[in-house]
Amino acid sequence: MSKSVIVVGAQWGDEGKGKVIDLLTKNCDAVVRFQGGHNAGHTLVIDGNKTVLHLIPSGIFNDVDCIIANGVVLHIPTLFEEIKSLESKGIEFINKLHLSSLCPLILPSHIALDEARENTLGNQAIGTTGRGIGPAYEDKVARRAIHLMDLLDEELFKDKLNNLMNYHNFLLTNLYKVNPINEEEVADQWLSFADTIEPYVKDTTQYLDSLIKNDSNILYEGAQGALLDIDHGTYPFVTSSNTTAGAASTGTGIGPRQFNSVLGIIKAYTTRVGSGPFPTELNDNIGEHIAKVGVEFGATTGRPRRCGWFDAVAARKSIINNSISHLCITKLDVLDDLDEILIAIEYEHEEETYTTYPAVSLSKLNKFKPRYKRYKGWKQSTAGITDFNKLPDEAKDYISAIQSMLHTKVSMISTGPDRADIIIMDELFS
Repeated sequence: MSKSVIVVGAQWGDEGKGKVIDLLTKNCDAVVRFQGGHNAGHTLVIDGNKTVLHLIPSGIFNDVDCIIANGVVLHIPTLFEEIKSLESKGIEFINKLHLSSLCPLILPSHIALDEARENTLGNQAIGTTGRGIGPAYEDKVARRAIHLMDLLDEELFKDKLNNLMNYHNFLLTNLYKVNPINEEEVADQWLSFADTIEPYVKDTTQYLDSLIKNDSNILYEGAQGALLDIDHGTYPFVTSSNTTAGAASTGTGIGPRQFNSVLGIIKAYTTRVGSGPFPTELNDNIGEHIAKVGVEFGATTGRPRRCGWFDAVAARKSIINNSISHLCITKLDVLDDLDEILIAIEYEHEEETYTTYPAVSLSKLNKFKPRYKRYKGWKQSTAGITDFNKLPDEAKDYISAIQSMLHTKVSMISTGPDRADIIIMDELFS
């Protein structure tokens, strides 16, 4: 019997989804990106060779269909750069890559608006990647978006572009006091993409439906992390799309009854890029140690990630928001040298306790203090271990504690960056 599995990040992103998706895809017929844009950074290490993907699904190194669905905002130059880079590694794309005709396009003016807005906000900046993701989603909601299929109709594209650029340039020149974007140059460049991109364009909802009816195994790949969801994350310090599992349905057009399970990816500790609340953040030598050993720099921006202890309170919210049925713990080996490891089990504020991330104002949330439970470190290497029984007893206890706190089964444990550095306790595609 075929299965459809959704993979989401259960923290603030950067949990190691790319590696897990690449690994799982070997048992699939298709892998689908369903939201976000080229603000994603999914890192794959295969036989020591590193690849960072921003748009192409992380299963591209496997012999499967790779689909970019309608929930993704598409920056065509980045897509072409990735295709060119991967082709140099021997990857073929014709008949393998499929792009939804309904993908909204990211244009140079979206990027200019993103950068101008962040500069204007100064110390209050959200910490976006500056790649135009937010403005592109704004235009989608406001019914101004130019879709990929519009690019294949020159007259329609120019007409829609004119309306959109008039609006964008008005904002750039009058509100943000920066130079406008040349509409003619954008039209010429983007229309030059049409012939190259047309072979990949299709109705991906219908295509996915045909795969499902053909008993295909399908993996749905989320970007960013659940705590950055536009509706359920730490607003306004969030991304501009729905990053929770429900977006797999709206972002592909496939109804929710077609999905079988949800795999949540969590680090053995917690990180966050950019601004926003982070109750378990470590601004000390331990935080610096985790950042150094874990090589905690954003795959998209190169910005250093903020590091902290594992936050079971925040993770419980992800379990609720995503209906997570299985967990994968990544970067366990990063904690190998620590004498003691802490887990935040609840928050405290004014004699109240919270066991799951509360829906409160940021001013109140910033006053919450985590209450920790302490665990003895294992003080030996777990790097590259592929058998759970070979883990140190203290590491097993730590994993068991996370599983017990979240009432969700740990099915996979990553013990290093390479595809082979993994402990698998459950086969999601059996």
